[in-house]
Amino acid sequence: MTTTFSTQLQVVKLPVPRKSYALYWDAKTPGLGVRVTVAGARSYIHQGRVHGRTVRTTIGNATAAIWTLAKAREKARRLTVECVDQGIDPRDVAEAERAQAEERRVETQRHAHEVGGVWASYVALHKAGWGDRHLHDHERLAHAGGARKKKQGGKGTTKAGPLASLMGLKLSELSAAYIESWLKREAAKRATSAAQSYRLLRAFIRWANEEPGEGQPDYRGIIPANAYSAKKVKKAVPESNTKEGDCLQREQLAAWFKGVKGLPNPVIAAYLQALLLTGARREALLALEWDDVIFLMAPSLTMRTSARHSNKGGNKRTIPLTPYVASLLSPLPRKNKSVFSSLRAKGGRLVEPTKAHNDALESAGLPHITLHGLRRSFATLAEWAEVPEGAMMQIQGHKPHGVREKNYKRRSLDQLRPLHEKLEAWALSEAGIPFTAQASIGAAA
Repeated sequence: MTTTFSTQLQVVKLPVPRKSYALYWDAKTPGLGVRVTVAGARSYIHQGRVHGRTVRTTIGNATAAIWTLAKAREKARRLTVECVDQGIDPRDVAEAERAQAEERRVETQRHAHEVGGVWASYVALHKAGWGDRHLHDHERLAHAGGARKKKQGGKGTTKAGPLASLMGLKLSELSAAYIESWLKREAAKRATSAAQSYRLLRAFIRWANEEPGEGQPDYRGIIPANAYSAKKVKKAVPESNTKEGDCLQREQLAAWFKGVKGLPNPVIAAYLQALLLTGARREALLALEWDDVIFLMAPSLTMRTSARHSNKGGNKRTIPLTPYVASLLSPLPRKNKSVFSSLRAKGGRLVEPTKAHNDALESAGLPHITLHGLRRSFATLAEWAEVPEGAMMQIQGHKPHGVREKNYKRRSLDQLRPLHEKLEAWALSEAGIPFTAQASIGAAA
């Protein structure tokens, strides 16, 4: 005889089977049953037919307070309607609900990402292709501050970078309105750093909205649209004023060379003079290795450009090694593979010569000029020395302009050499520095 139940008390007292499980059916609601296992666990189940197949669905724990017999009967009647009248398999519905719940969980996790964590991943992913300066900017402008200063005798603590206040935000909070407000605050205190920080943030947001690489989380669509491109945001970006006047003038050359040559560190003094006379990017010259330098026969320097500048003239280029620059490099100590070595630096080479350059400017009584300003100065001095613009651009690694420069003119090293030496000789003459090419040959030998 089949055991049935009709009350809550009877559900609790249904007998426990000796093996596996037993099914007991409700006397009042078709399709509703209780499954009792050999361990005594009791669950409400529903059994129906969908397209001729028997389908059994678990409703819930029969001993839990949430699942009374009345609620179980109500749920069973709804499942019967779905199975018999609508032909819906409850298992498919449950699977769809689980999939939707998982999708909501994943989406909730995606929107929980904070800017700081994603920023760290972004930097770690790209730093191998960045120059030292570009990497330093990402770290410096996002630094939380509060660390003891290494310079000035360790007195005082460092200030937080402009991007630091964004690091604790969720990606979804980087709205156009927030970025506009942030820019206005930072621009009032440090306009140049704010403008630079905006450019780094813009690149970061563009990367976050790209299709993710293998093993990389998907951040697409989390940051609100137009977060960096809205008109009000662009309007809030302060104009950079560092380029105006950031260039050595003809009449300043003598004072500049005197100030730089008077620096106590000969490696930094050689680096700064070479930076001016090659027109190189600061990172490219800092990365120069002895294997990249040829002193005799056909003197040359091979510059390696970081991935960030690879679209501006190639990843590697060779330029003439002019006599005076050769005389600067040849006496430098060969402590490792780096031309501008520094045993105190983590990477074994010079990293940050800005302070020394500022000291040289101050001693020479000259206005502030950035290291990139020396690269601009090279282009300006080339005009004074009447060096063709196309040759100057090729030496500096700029992308050629105009149809003839792009498609027809390919100057060899031997064609560039006399033009580059002409510029160097003119600059040394204006600076009042007596020098002959034989001096560099003797030093190289």
